[in-house]
Amino acid sequence: MNYFNWKERFKNPIFWVNTILAIVMPILAYYGMSAKDFTTWDSIFNIVLDALKNPYVLGLALISLWNNIINPVTKGITD
Repeated sequence: MNYFNWKERFKNPIFWVNTILAIVMPILAYYGMSAKDFTTWDSIFNIVLDALKNPYVLGLALISLWNNIINPVTKGITD
């Protein structure tokens, strides 16, 4: 059984952009924020800490991340 081809994924910059967006976008949407609200490191730290404390937001981010990792054109959860 073939599993994820992590080496190839990690080399692909699109994978990294999609992974970051998969985590960040649900957090921004839940809190009604936009990128312009992050003007200081303190504001970024606070929103990440709030998101980690909130099981619903954490769940949304994890589901979004899972959807980014899974390849929809293969059977099961493999590449």
